[in-house]
Amino acid sequence: MTVTIRDVARLAGVSASSVCRALATPDKVRATTRERVQKAAAQLGYHPNRVARGLSTGRTGNLGLVVPDIANPFFAGLVKAVQNRAHECDFLVLLADTDEDVAAEMDLIHTLTKQVDGFLLCSPRAGDEDLRLVGADLPVVMLNRRVGQIPSVIFDNADGVRQVITHLVALNHRRIGYVAGPKTSWVNRERLRAVRTLAASMGLELVETGTVSPTYVGGVAAADVLLAASVTAVIAYNDMIALGLISQITARGVRVPQDISVVGFDDIPTAGLVNPALTTVSEPKEQCGRAAVDLLVDLLNDREGPGNSRRVAPMQLVVRQTTAPSPV
Repeated sequence: MTVTIRDVARLAGVSASSVCRALATPDKVRATTRERVQKAAAQLGYHPNRVARGLSTGRTGNLGLVVPDIANPFFAGLVKAVQNRAHECDFLVLLADTDEDVAAEMDLIHTLTKQVDGFLLCSPRAGDEDLRLVGADLPVVMLNRRVGQIPSVIFDNADGVRQVITHLVALNHRRIGYVAGPKTSWVNRERLRAVRTLAASMGLELVETGTVSPTYVGGVAAADVLLAASVTAVIAYNDMIALGLISQITARGVRVPQDISVVGFDDIPTAGLVNPALTTVSEPKEQCGRAAVDLLVDLLNDREGPGNSRRVAPMQLVVRQTTAPSPV
């Protein structure tokens, strides 16, 4: 037999309207009432009807999550963290993959606008002005991107790069390459800026190969340019590029790390499984995915204070087998 709101109200000893408020907007009822309703609902196995709740609250119960490439393990880890936390907060996640296409990104966002209560935009590739317009329509939290005063959760890319450069300098590398990711990537711009600044301050020779797709194939394409430049170490925008670099470099008869060291970013699961295992920079993806959901839910419930809408998570260098002392 289907359990109804009236059944929950009868067991909790409150009105049906109190049950609705306790389940839909728990912050607007007394703690004692909320606890009685939640206990009764759990005892009866009651689950709110999302459509009915939406009609009464004006909410869909959905969060939009937009990512550039779900096939990239970095984004897959964030998606899982977001979905798990959203479920705990009683939200569904509508996922959209833009395939690194800015036009598709904006189209998907506009399509989802009427179906969600707010957006989590993960590493969005659109320009700042377009993203500000999205934030004018619905609550938005940026994950791995910063745009003006829009609430955001980002990683400390400058410190991550500092750790990499310090590690390579300690191994006596003085001529270092950087393989950039997409031009539309805010993270790529942040990392490239940090690499240039640190290389200049430490008197290093920096070789930039230009941008490639943030994939294994992109790394393969950049390998010969790096070998021709005679660098002793290379920093890749992400692990996927780094793995492609290693594959092509070794195919050319050059040894990693004896002849050239390679460092990636993201610490995807594959990074520790390949041989040699990849030296990379790790981010607390689960922590940040959950924090982004909490921030968006707080915005939806008008709980977010003015000083708590920008969060920066630390990064940590993970030294494995693809870095070694410079051969020269």
